Amino acid sequence: MAGFQFFERDLKLATAGMEPEAINKALAAFAKQELKRVIGEGIASPTYERYVNGVQNAPEDAVKAPGPIVYEFVNWPLVINAALEELRKRGPRSKSGRFASSYIVIVARRIVVTDFTKLRSDAEIIITNAQPYVRKAEVGYLGIPEQRLFHGTARVMGSRFRGAFTFESKFLTVPSGIHAGMPYILKGDGTIRMAAQNRQSSAFRAGRDTLKSKAGHALTYPSIIINPVS
Repeated sequence: MAGFQFFERDLKLATAGMEPEAINKALAAFAKQELKRVIGEGIASPTYERYVNGVQNAPEDAVKAPGPIVYEFVNWPLVINAALEELRKRGPRSKSGRFASSYIVIVARRIVVTDFTKLRSDAEIIITNAQPYVRKAEVGYLGIPEQRLFHGTARVMGSRFRGAFTFESKFLTVPSGIHAGMPYILKGDGTIRMAAQNRQSSAFRAGRDTLKSKAGHALTYPSIIINPVS
């Protein structure tokens, strides 16, 4: 099965004085309640396999104490689509929708994927945007605050999926062959220019008066790196 991780709830209950059949019913009821909760709170996918006493797709009510009842969730689609939705919500808007449609999902730092249901449970996922002006969006030049896009999304997703996934924002070099047009090679004449003297200038914030030319260098792309918590 294409799954992300095993999400196994510990179904230990206080059973002193309870008959075996009552214990079985309590285990089944608790499992159903927890399943409804984690799906309803958006921390687990509604797509899953169920194992009751090791039997696949057996109903919870068939459990024999001490069980277990195990749910195997296909969580990558939930997590990746949530991150993409947040990025699009925070990103610059245009009539063409070009920027919003240019996010790409990279696995193993070399393959762009669109079917998230078939990802390995231990995969590392990178989300970035193929547009050459994506860096400007992250540093506050396209009408949105600095670090609102990738850094802000990573922070929100990290809070939502705390304990199950980690989200880190970084500027990454994307090798050729990942996506057409990537990496973008920075243009310019190689001259040293005076830096703008305001907080929007990274050189100014770093205490420099001049801009270092990066002509001929590959663009580094703001990205979100997602890993499962082991």
